[in-house]
Amino acid sequence: MNEIKRLFDFPYYQLENHPLEEALATKYDGKWKTISTQQYIDQANKISRGLLRLGVKPNEKIAVISTNNRSEWNIIDIGILQIGAQNVPIYPTISEDDYEYILNHSGATYCFVSDKEVLEKVNSIKGTTELKGIYSFDEITGCQNWKEILNSGEDKENQDEVEKLKKAVKTDDLATLIYTSGTTGRPKGVMLTHANIVSNVLGSAPRVPFETGTYVALSFLPVCHIFERMILYLYQYYSVSIYFAESIDKISDNLKEVKPHVITAVPRLLEKVYDKIIAKGTALGGIKQKLFYWAVELGLEYEPYGANGWWYETKLKLARKLIFSKWKEGLGGNIELIVSGSAALQPRLARVFASAEIPVMEGYGLTETSPVIAVNDERNGGFKIGTVGKVLDNVEVKIADDGEILAKGPNIMKGYYKDEEKTNEVIENGFFHTGDIGELDKEGFLKITDRKKEMFKTSGGKYVAPQLIENTMKQSRFIEQIMVVGDGEKMPAALIQPNFEFIADWAQRKNIDLGEGTPADISGNRLVIDRIQEEVDFYNQKFGKWERVKTFELTPEAWTVEDEHLTPTMKLKRRIIREKYKEPYEKLYGRF
Repeated sequence: MNEIKRLFDFPYYQLENHPLEEALATKYDGKWKTISTQQYIDQANKISRGLLRLGVKPNEKIAVISTNNRSEWNIIDIGILQIGAQNVPIYPTISEDDYEYILNHSGATYCFVSDKEVLEKVNSIKGTTELKGIYSFDEITGCQNWKEILNSGEDKENQDEVEKLKKAVKTDDLATLIYTSGTTGRPKGVMLTHANIVSNVLGSAPRVPFETGTYVALSFLPVCHIFERMILYLYQYYSVSIYFAESIDKISDNLKEVKPHVITAVPRLLEKVYDKIIAKGTALGGIKQKLFYWAVELGLEYEPYGANGWWYETKLKLARKLIFSKWKEGLGGNIELIVSGSAALQPRLARVFASAEIPVMEGYGLTETSPVIAVNDERNGGFKIGTVGKVLDNVEVKIADDGEILAKGPNIMKGYYKDEEKTNEVIENGFFHTGDIGELDKEGFLKITDRKKEMFKTSGGKYVAPQLIENTMKQSRFIEQIMVVGDGEKMPAALIQPNFEFIADWAQRKNIDLGEGTPADISGNRLVIDRIQEEVDFYNQKFGKWERVKTFELTPEAWTVEDEHLTPTMKLKRRIIREKYKEPYEKLYGRF
């Protein structure tokens, strides 16, 4: 097999070209359990045969909801796709209402869940859906287990039917429905074909420096999101052994156990890693602390390809030996590449991690583009800090008159499921309107500046790009989240969620009394407010007078996905945050 046309071709390609003894690995009861490429395919075929015995037909929708990434997800995925059915992955953290909406809108007939918590949410709305059955990956009393389908597929008698259905699946057939988390309104079902995602994997492949069959990856970003899912197919293409992290909380332990060469991450996670490293450095004393900060300051000045000259490179070599090597050890010791997506990466993080020989390659795309439009590549001058890299060779990008990024190529979605009107709004003459504002520089690097819909105009008629200001302000260790507001108002202002954990440590070092140290105590403390004002004043200097945050209010709780402040990909739900904090918002403009 030399040509990959459908998503289920990837494991077969791996089997023929570079089979692995450890293709997929998941931890059960404290022990890693691996399966080979052959076992992966064998189990996927069992699932296909078992689904056929359940009566599943081509074009049926099967939902998969998993709290953590695991081998079962991939086996189920291939098993569903091989018989011409479609996989509908759902974020585990969304509300029961959204579960109900997606299951009904997609018309899912069966659902696979990871654990008891997800099962309870599905069971609570099952009666109002078309679901015929629910199967769990974990052993749960009273719920059918996914192994029942595996077992029913042991008999190979209907494998001929599987082969026939596989052959019937065309590259332009629908493969999956991915419901965008959306910052407003109901989720939209993005229709992605086999060709959409396959073209994106093959288009992205030349941008990653993998040696076939020698790399190990740790996967922890939600596989229900197209970013991680596409990467998993890419790993399979390159015969990368995929280990699935137990949970976000155990990433640190898993990194040390697995010692991966590559991981994918979102900027928020990298910000937290960096903050923890800085906190450890702050706790050092004397010469060690001085050396630590010398290395960090050096790292923040980093430019790729030796652009800072030989003296800088000489100092950097020493910093890597004395300080940065320990950062790498904390990530397992073998890390060679972090691919970052989903949101803008702060340039300071790109600089400091690259200086530590942990290069973060930022990319850009959307669910509707399968997802990659552009990505940085450290080789051949393809890495530029502050950009999302060069556009993939099989994708075309142009910038509209109003600055919007338009993309065209085999990766552009088929459309929104059951919504021709919204599809026609975003796809015009084959070009997908991303809703992002950006620019292409003379070297071909793409830079994102803001979301078109999120830009606003003050009452004085000045345009403000809130994301640019937010990403800059979030460089402060005192600020965890920030939402810049001011549409139709006299000036920009902000709602800020303080970094409660860091501020508690800071207060302890400064002998500041925070009462019981609750989020409400912290956000109401005058010294904390004054200190955050210093941070806002500092970062304001980077902006024009009309863009500066003139006043702010601190919120007394953390902004979370569970409480619907954020989407599952950690984007701000601006309308909901504004509604939750009506009183502080009015205070910003002296109306309360």
